Amino acid sequence: MSLDYLLDAANWSLTSLDGFPQRILEHLGYTFLSLVIAAVIAFPIGLLIGHTGRGALIAINLGNAGRALPTLGVLMLALGLVGIGLVPVTIALVVLAIPPILATTYAGIRAVADETVDAARGVGMTESQIAWRVEVPIALPIIIGGLRNASLQVVSTATIAAYAGLGGLGRYLFDGLATLQYDQVVAGAIVLAVLAVLIDLVLAGAQRLLVSPGVDGRSAGNRPTTARPEPKLAG
Repeated sequence: MSLDYLLDAANWSLTSLDGFPQRILEHLGYTFLSLVIAAVIAFPIGLLIGHTGRGALIAINLGNAGRALPTLGVLMLALGLVGIGLVPVTIALVVLAIPPILATTYAGIRAVADETVDAARGVGMTESQIAWRVEVPIALPIIIGGLRNASLQVVSTATIAAYAGLGGLGRYLFDGLATLQYDQVVAGAIVLAVLAVLIDLVLAGAQRLLVSPGVDGRSAGNRPTTARPEPKLAG
């Protein structure tokens, strides 16, 4: 398969509305917007459920149900409800991104050692302080791992934006297939794969910078590994 389309300098022009730079920016925009919205929804819920232990079964079942939903089907439903544009694409991608963020946030918080939480309570910390100052920093490697997982799923699936009349790298795939220009399809797929790898590398670097060495998996031997049991609900 020819790589002429990928290597053509005209397709990398910064002023072209159909060039790779413009399509990459559009693709990143859809991805970033969806991840932010998903994180704003999923992280607080995962933190609350992980800290209190209440509603865990419901959250897990909803997360599993969300993973089972076909993203393209969600997009078609959203298109029927709100029409063509950014909103239905964002809805579909947010639904895709919520389960891994919710699940890993919950799992990370629940994995914090019971002794650590008890010690924080013993020095007079409030429940909110325990959650944000103790549990979140310790759970951060797992939480960021969930964000990386979600980002890979979203950046790979954001090609569906072309279905809704938008741009992004999906334009190369769908337009190329429609016109039988398979070199365009291959070029779009290659750029998409490289973009996904780069995003994962950026998040991996952010994980190394943001996570304290004391709680990083590289120093896991220095921290308790016993998971906290489910708290008893007050009668």
